[in-house]
Amino acid sequence: MEYIDTLRLFRAIVEAKNFRRAGQMMDLSPSVVSRSIASLEERLGLRLFHRTTRQLSLTEVGEHFYDGSCRILDDLDRLEAESAGHGRVPAGVLRLVAHTTATMTWLPALTSSFKRKHPKIALDVTLTERPVDLTAEGYDLGIVMPFMLTTDLAVTRLLQRFRLVLVTTERYLQGRSRPQRPADLSEHVFVTVPPSMHKPIVNFRVENETVAVPINYEIASNNPVFNRDVVLEGFGVALLPMSLVEQDIKTGRLVRLLERFEITDTVAEIRLAYIGRALLPAKVRAFIEHTVEFFEAA
Repeated sequence: MEYIDTLRLFRAIVEAKNFRRAGQMMDLSPSVVSRSIASLEERLGLRLFHRTTRQLSLTEVGEHFYDGSCRILDDLDRLEAESAGHGRVPAGVLRLVAHTTATMTWLPALTSSFKRKHPKIALDVTLTERPVDLTAEGYDLGIVMPFMLTTDLAVTRLLQRFRLVLVTTERYLQGRSRPQRPADLSEHVFVTVPPSMHKPIVNFRVENETVAVPINYEIASNNPVFNRDVVLEGFGVALLPMSLVEQDIKTGRLVRLLERFEITDTVAEIRLAYIGRALLPAKVRAFIEHTVEFFEAA
């Protein structure tokens, strides 16, 4: 396999989070995929992935190599498109779907700056927190959390990873033992997201291994603001973005639990998603490039 093709395969594996799915996207057999990545790691003299039977994640060096590979491949794709006559001025209607709560603090700035740069593109933005089918529903792009994608074939790129914290109230803890280690969470009740969004577990990093701790819940919703407000009523424990609860923690309305343990849940990721990579419409390519630049400058 040519080196550029290997870089494309590496990128596909990272974005699909799976060797097999990346191979399917690129019409490659599992053996070719494995050999190509092994050859790439041998060429670089380093490991790009942490591999377990259940999880695939990038090493620190792998994350750096992924970022550099994306820049190279994006530049190459842009050059090829321009040379083939696809570098025309972007125009038309761009249909975008985005997660409501997770994007509202910066989505207006992103779309406004994009519109100023590309005045001939009209934006049709839908905000939701439900699963979406980009193709069937006619969306050009999504800015979504992983659970929202109904297909493994979507190409995704990580935009933002939220820091998650476990919180509750002193009112809830009255008469209950405060958790000292992850396993103690089994004695508590959670306010969490529905199992259709994320399994009822909290993932911790313990001695370089991911440990999934099952949790019990009696209230679930797809809205973190609602979940926070229920916890503030004194009902249970929640895993929430630090940005959402930071002020409540400072004022003492909420208290943190298990602060010394690292939480690694992928439910805290926001990704840019679209179907296919070849011959993307100019308007879609323009939005991808602008979004990447927006977050790199943030």
